Amino acid sequence: MRTIDFSPLFRHSVGFDRMQRLLDAAAQTEQNNAYPPYNIEQLGENGYQITLAVAGFSDRDIDITLTDRTLVVSGKMNDGDEERTYLHRGIAGRAFERRFELADHIQVKGAKLENGLLHVALERVVPESEKPRKIEIAAGEGAKAIEQKAA
Repeated sequence: MRTIDFSPLFRHSVGFDRMQRLLDAAAQTEQNNAYPPYNIEQLGENGYQITLAVAGFSDRDIDITLTDRTLVVSGKMNDGDEERTYLHRGIAGRAFERRFELADHIQVKGAKLENGLLHVALERVVPESEKPRKIEIAAGEGAKAIEQKAA
């Protein structure tokens, strides 16, 4: 496997040290697993939705967890098919695990299973302290303290 060295870029940036790990993990995941297929949509300015095709799975068969900015969707079908004899079995019912790295300030708002599609709603919520703000410039001897106002 090929790796990309981003160390020259890190000399001029702060806080992007996990970029190489994220890219390596993404490349490895895409090579190893393509099941189940999924879409990622942007809904408006701050809304996102991940949709996974999970035909045959019920809500009891699927687990969604969020740990350290990683959203993990996993599924394992209950094996109630011991007494069935298939002539052809084309619907994949194998266990799966999909991982999605979430950016800072992305929150999971909920999930619903509808017509064989699992929809996970996400929203970007930026705290007021990190939104752009205007910094007043103090002038002269009687200058006031710097005020911070929302832009």
